[in-house]
Amino acid sequence: MTTMDEPTGSRPLAKQDFEELSRFRFAIRRYLRFSEETVRSYGVTSQHYQLLLALKGFPGRDWATIRELAERLQLRHHSVVELINRAQTKGLVARVAHPTDKRAVRVVLTPDGETVLARLSTLHREELRRMNSAFQPPSWSKPAEE
Repeated sequence: MTTMDEPTGSRPLAKQDFEELSRFRFAIRRYLRFSEETVRSYGVTSQHYQLLLALKGFPGRDWATIRELAERLQLRHHSVVELINRAQTKGLVARVAHPTDKRAVRVVLTPDGETVLARLSTLHREELRRMNSAFQPPSWSKPAEE
C-alpha cells in the first residue's frame, strides 16, 4: 500500500474534522443531484448546462473558443468538440467563424440556449440560496496544544 506524505505542519484530523468534511461533501452531492435532475427535466444533460454556463459566464465576452471551453470545463479538446456537436444539434449553441484566426471557431449561445440557461440558472440560484448554510466550508478544529 502506498502512503502519501503529510503536508508540512499538518496534524492528524480530529473526529470533528471528518464530520465537517462529510457534511460538506454531502451538501455538494445533494446539490449535484438536484442539478442533474433539474437539467434532465429540461431535456439537456449536466454537461450541456455546464457548457452553456461556461459560455455565458466567460469573462469579458459572450463567446469562447473550443480550447478555452476545454480549459473551463476541464475536459479534453475532442470531448468538448463532441459536446458542442450535441449541443448544436439541440439548437443550444452555434459555431461562428473567428474573424482574426482562421484556425479557430467561436462558440456562441443561440436564443434557445439563452432561454434554457436563464431558466436553469434561476432554479440553480434558488437551490443554492436554500442550501446556503450547508455550503459553509469546514472550519478546522484547532491543533491541540503541545
